[in-house]
Amino acid sequence: MDGKKELDRQKREDRRKRRIRNQIMAYIVMVVFILVLAAGIVLGVNWLLKEQKDVQQREQEQHQEEQQEKQDMIEDLLSSEEEIIATPEPAPEASEPTPEERLEELVNAGIGTMSLEDKVAGLFIVTPETITGVSTVVQAGEGTQQALAEHPVGGLIYFAENIQSEAQLKEMLGNTKQYAEYPLFLAVDEEGGSVARVASAGIGQEISPAGEIGATGDPQNAYNAGVAIGSTLAGLGFNLDFAPVADLANVEGSIMEGRSYGADAGMVSGFVTAMMRGLEEQNVTACLKHFPGIGSTGQDTHNGMATTDRTAEQFWADELAVFQAGIDGGANMIMIGHMAAPALTGDSEPSIFSKALVTDILRDRMGFEGVVITDALNMKAISEYYGADEAAIMAVLAGCDMLLMPEDYEKAYNGVLQAVSEGNISEERINDSLRRIYRIKYAGMIE
Repeated sequence: MDGKKELDRQKREDRRKRRIRNQIMAYIVMVVFILVLAAGIVLGVNWLLKEQKDVQQREQEQHQEEQQEKQDMIEDLLSSEEEIIATPEPAPEASEPTPEERLEELVNAGIGTMSLEDKVAGLFIVTPETITGVSTVVQAGEGTQQALAEHPVGGLIYFAENIQSEAQLKEMLGNTKQYAEYPLFLAVDEEGGSVARVASAGIGQEISPAGEIGATGDPQNAYNAGVAIGSTLAGLGFNLDFAPVADLANVEGSIMEGRSYGADAGMVSGFVTAMMRGLEEQNVTACLKHFPGIGSTGQDTHNGMATTDRTAEQFWADELAVFQAGIDGGANMIMIGHMAAPALTGDSEPSIFSKALVTDILRDRMGFEGVVITDALNMKAISEYYGADEAAIMAVLAGCDMLLMPEDYEKAYNGVLQAVSEGNISEERINDSLRRIYRIKYAGMIE
């Protein structure tokens, strides 16, 4: 029995060992299969990568061949064109800007930095008392500096009461110029004769009235007067003279008798342009006055309304012919008078309010491109019939660039500013005037 049990046990042990061997063999076969499969996958991937690389290389080579063919074609075309077409000359170098172009750049740059408030203030020329509040200004100190900061007006005009001595006047104007943020017109009425603020104070040479100079028949005398006045004014610091008178004293009792060079348009034209040239050569801007010719009336606009019955034909033949000569001679500024000229304007309004006169006639027909300034707005021909704001707005709408001595500066200034803010006057319209103004002010800065 024991022998049989041992035999059975031995059989079981053999069977167990066989199972273990079979399992081991199965595992070995499986591992070998997995290894063979992995090796196949690796080989396959490598083959695919190599094939893809070969395709990319072939495509790149083909692209390079195509690019080279295109380049060869372009070179062939260029070489053939070179044989037919002469080599073009090199483009000319950019030319230096002209003085006029440099001036325009300077003007536009200056205006571009200004606020609307400063732009509107720049249209006004007032007395120094207007902005300082002092009863009579004879010096320029901190008060003037503060006044110009608060009211950066376009210019200041001085009268006899502002002048005590040559040294005092020169110092006052010099300081005023330094205190201004923007370039200023420093102006005076210095015609010669009875209208001579500086000469009447004993400064500079006394100049004969225009009527006496005209009676000599020699325009050279008018030129000499312009040089003498201009050199004196420039030496003191002035840069604007409201002269010469371009009016004709051609009616009985003319308001301009003695202040005009005469009654003949041809003769007077030569004297006006000669004096204008004399002033300008001394770097003092001349202002021809009083367009369209207040000498054709015996009424004084200082005292009230004035009008003339001259026909349009008479104006064109005489008064306007003198101003045209001045324009053709290079006039930079013209003053519009307050006299009504119905034959030219079509109504009885003062000339400064007439777009037909200021824009259509003076600008468009006569070709004037300079600054148009009103006569003093505090004259009774204006102040007794129009508010300061109303007058200023109407003058700007007519085409005037600068507003001289309004009766109430603050009211006039705020009126124009409000008109711009409300769109009744465009800011570009203000800019147009400022460009004309600053072309004069900046002209000396351009060589």
